[in-house]
Amino acid sequence: MVLRRLFQGPQSPSDDADATDGASAPASGPGAGTPAGPAADTETIRRIAAQLDALPMDQRRFIGGFAYVLGRAAQADLDVSPEEVSFMERTLIDVGDLTEAQAVLVVQIARSQAELQGATEDYLVTREFAASASAEDREKLLRLAFSVGAVDGSINAEESAGINEIGKELGFTPGEVDTIRMDFADQLSVIQEMRRLQAG
Repeated sequence: MVLRRLFQGPQSPSDDADATDGASAPASGPGAGTPAGPAADTETIRRIAAQLDALPMDQRRFIGGFAYVLGRAAQADLDVSPEEVSFMERTLIDVGDLTEAQAVLVVQIARSQAELQGATEDYLVTREFAASASAEDREKLLRLAFSVGAVDGSINAEESAGINEIGKELGFTPGEVDTIRMDFADQLSVIQEMRRLQAG
C-alpha cells in the first residue's frame, strides 16, 4: 500500500516491491536525463516523494494519518470537489509544514487510498492516528473533517454520518462529537432545510 510505504515505511517485502516496481530503474538510451511530458511528471513525483521520505518517521505518520482521514471525510458522500481538495492541501501546508507540491502529492495519495481501500483501511488508519496523536490534535482533525464537509456551504447527511464514525474512531463519545458538530450548525443540511421550512 502506497500510503503505508511512504508514511510508515515498508510493511512487507511485497509492499516495498510494489511501491518501487518500475519506478527505480535508471533512465537509459537516447534522451536520458532530459525527461519530457509524462516522464518529467514522474521524475517530479519521485523527487517530492523522496523529500517526504526524508522527513522524520513520526512526522510522516502524523501527516499520512491526518491526510487520509481528511480524504475519508471528503469521500463520505462519494463526491470530492475541487474546493475540498484545495482545502485539504492548504490544511496540510499549515498542519504538516509541507510545501505546496508536497501537500498536493500527499492529498492525491490519501484520496486514492481512501477511494480504493475504503472501509478496509478507514478503521485501521484512523485508529492508528488516534493511538499516537494528542487529544488536541485529535480534536483539530475532527473539526477539520467537519470543515471539509462544510467547504461547499452544506454538510449533508452522508458527510455527517461519515464524520460521526471518524469521531468515534478518534476516541470521542457521541456527545463530544455532537458538541463539535454544533459549531457547524449553520452548515448542517438538516438545519438549513428546517430553517427554510420555517421561513417558508
